Amino acid sequence: MPEWLIERGIGETRAALIERGRIVEARIFREGVIPAGTILPARLKRAGRNAVAVAGDQEYLLPKGAPGITEGAKLTIEVTREELSGDEPWKRPLARIADEAQRQAQSLDGGEAKAGELDAAGWPDLVEEARSGMIYFPGGELRISLTPAMTLIDVDGQLSPAELAIAGARVAAETIRRHGIGGSIGVDLPTVQGKNLRQAAAAVVDKILPQPFERTAVNGFGFVQIVRPRTHASLFELAANRAAFEARALLRRAAREVGAIRLAAHPAVIAELNRNPGWLDQLSRRTGGLITLRDDPSLAMSAGHAEHA
Repeated sequence: MPEWLIERGIGETRAALIERGRIVEARIFREGVIPAGTILPARLKRAGRNAVAVAGDQEYLLPKGAPGITEGAKLTIEVTREELSGDEPWKRPLARIADEAQRQAQSLDGGEAKAGELDAAGWPDLVEEARSGMIYFPGGELRISLTPAMTLIDVDGQLSPAELAIAGARVAAETIRRHGIGGSIGVDLPTVQGKNLRQAAAAVVDKILPQPFERTAVNGFGFVQIVRPRTHASLFELAANRAAFEARALLRRAAREVGAIRLAAHPAVIAELNRNPGWLDQLSRRTGGLITLRDDPSLAMSAGHAEHA
């Protein structure tokens, strides 16, 4: 039976649904980001079509507005999409008016992961996929591209068009689920002749992706659009905010060390750590020693490591 495993790290909590020893679905819950489903007391900052509510120090867009509520008035909101990576306005969190009492979003029902358990199921590979945007499978590959409008998945490879269309549809659907891609998704499969082949590729998507989602038919050029609920950032979107993503990944690796350590990393990663001194305090408690930092411009963003001081 599939089982959720939870690993509580520094700056983030990682959750992975494991089936037959492999991660089939994953989430990263960032520290300080209110998850979708949470109900909060708020104040209406701006009314009208582009309504904005403020809860704590976070602004929430209200796509359905706040009819009957005046600016400055108190209201209760439910977070429908948590904060995404980046500063663009369309990536701000979304909410709607709620009538329920304040509550926290329901947490995942899973067991605590043992040391090394997520790694054994493929977490390092998952992180590398998110970094590179490349997914490899026998005879082909996927290239993931983020755009403001949608996530694009390009399928390419050496298989025959018919074989590649079926295999690419399968791996694309698995990737969408594994990396938590939501919203509008475009999958560019190879062009195949015949309606039956296109229907077979679409059937693979239907079999793998859990509901709810909608999709178009695979058109004559091999393109299919999939729309899923978008309540949180995908792992690809989190990885696009590179410095923060790599800082948290470095902390995960460093937490396995014992004693005083020095973290060596790209200057942008070091700057992110300096902006979050609480993370370093937590790391010090876990390792049982003093934590110092060293920036090294020659290191790749993902090449940060711990050195024994």
